[in-house]
Amino acid sequence: MTVVPSQSPAPDTDGDTDGSAAVPAARAVTPAGHDTGPAPAPGSVPVPGSASGSAPGSGSASRKFLARAALVTASLSIAGSLLGLVRDQSLARLFGAGSDTDAFLVAWTVPEIAATLLIEDGLAIALIPAFSMALARRARGEPGDPVRALVAATLPRLCLAFAATAALVAAVAPFLVQILAPGLPEPGLAVDCTRLTAISLLAFGIAGYCSAALRAHRRFVAPGAIYVAYNTGIIAAMFLLGRTWGVRAAAVGVAVGGCLMVLVQLPSLWRQLASRTPAVEGAAGDAQERPVRLALIAAVLLFALCRQSQVLVERFLASSLPSGAISHLNYAQKVAQIPMTLSLMVCTVTFPVVARALADGDTERARDRVERDLVLSSCVVMTGMGAVIACAPQMIELLFQRGAFTVSDTEATSDVMRVYALGLLGQMLVGTLVRSYFSAGRPSWYPLAVMGAGIAATSVIGAVAVRPWGVAGIAAANAFGITVTAVLMLTGLRASRRGSPHSLSLRVRPVLAELSRPVLAAVVATAAGAFAASRFASPVAGLAAGCLSVTGVFVALSLALGVQGSASAVRSVRTVTRRLTHGHFR
Repeated sequence: MTVVPSQSPAPDTDGDTDGSAAVPAARAVTPAGHDTGPAPAPGSVPVPGSASGSAPGSGSASRKFLARAALVTASLSIAGSLLGLVRDQSLARLFGAGSDTDAFLVAWTVPEIAATLLIEDGLAIALIPAFSMALARRARGEPGDPVRALVAATLPRLCLAFAATAALVAAVAPFLVQILAPGLPEPGLAVDCTRLTAISLLAFGIAGYCSAALRAHRRFVAPGAIYVAYNTGIIAAMFLLGRTWGVRAAAVGVAVGGCLMVLVQLPSLWRQLASRTPAVEGAAGDAQERPVRLALIAAVLLFALCRQSQVLVERFLASSLPSGAISHLNYAQKVAQIPMTLSLMVCTVTFPVVARALADGDTERARDRVERDLVLSSCVVMTGMGAVIACAPQMIELLFQRGAFTVSDTEATSDVMRVYALGLLGQMLVGTLVRSYFSAGRPSWYPLAVMGAGIAATSVIGAVAVRPWGVAGIAAANAFGITVTAVLMLTGLRASRRGSPHSLSLRVRPVLAELSRPVLAAVVATAAGAFAASRFASPVAGLAAGCLSVTGVFVALSLALGVQGSASAVRSVRTVTRRLTHGHFR
């Protein structure tokens, strides 16, 4: 067992948000002068219930590290999203909104799905537990290097699979275009763009692999910057090649951006693989070798694909409505999902902590971490949900109401967004809980089954509600379906895989009791925000007043209701902000 130092972990020389600077191993010495073994690297996570877990200030150091890592990850994610907005604006400026742009957007469908499967919700969930197990075996001092052995055993095979998939997509591009857009006036251009973007499938797979490995090592800056690199590549290619290649330049940019995703992570990953110093030391006595199973990867990817099919169901149902319905639903989703995306930054940072705890056999520590994450993420998403519902008209007017987007479009999109926002808590719970099912590195088909149940509920309710309520009925079906999935996933963790030394079960009733507090705070905060926003005719003033009211009321009620971790979260954010302001964390 290791003893965690009381000081906060410091960033290493390359600027990564890491809890483990690569320093020569020191020795921990007791007051009596006895050598107890290697001293821990800064930022090591203590094991509750052990002697090491009771070191003064260790919990504070871990919380500060996680808070900083979450803040940096969220900041880089926001930067990538802003560059994505610049990318879309550049696409419209250079190529307009005609048939050429339609051809590119059809070709872009495959990389968008691949990004979800290989980078965001798929490959990382399967690989992080495997790397955590290898790191635990490395910390135990096993001969050889388990981390390098894992890379040697998995990366070549996965690269071969990614390359074969990319080649297959390029070969069947005409058939894909025919399936995705049978009425496209210029399918030849779409086929060319599809073949160019197919290169990104190989790059996305390697980028997702690097991201999973780095996060398991508690490195978050490079993985967080991949979408900054991706969108930069697309924008640069469009402006450099747009005049000669037309919209094909955007397709080239997708391939270039995918390669930049890999390049931005390689230096940090190389340093981790070249070093034999354990990235995060911990109790590794229960760690056993467990190779990445094909069944695990299949279970994770099929779950992610099933979840993505929710968008296809919604668009299929909306296609029977008057023109503009699909657009209203699309704009509403893009804005409303921002709070959910930010809330998932918490579990993105802590997932390696949970996986490492299970690799060390410390299920209690893993369970406590997941339960805290659920409450903290719910606070983030409920605050955002309150702002979305309270200030929906102001948000849509400021973002979209110009040109062909009329006042009536703003009203319709705002109404849909408010209904869609009711499912944000369910979206957050599904995104957080699915990691718990795979954090031990074992395949589980339960998440796929309950996601299928949610999709079925969305389809049936949407088909019934679309006629009387239109697109709002589709949004309501979405909210209900994802909530059903969230409830089933939460109850499944109550009894799933009990008895295994690496199992993870939650205390469902206490968790639900804790979640009810931010929900109550959000209801009151939303009402206060809607009242404040309605007092101003200017959308800017109304949005500012509404968001400030929602945030202020939610924070005050969370503290008054004793929401778990609310006081420490406020202190952590204040501390991290102060450090960032003074340049201590660059």
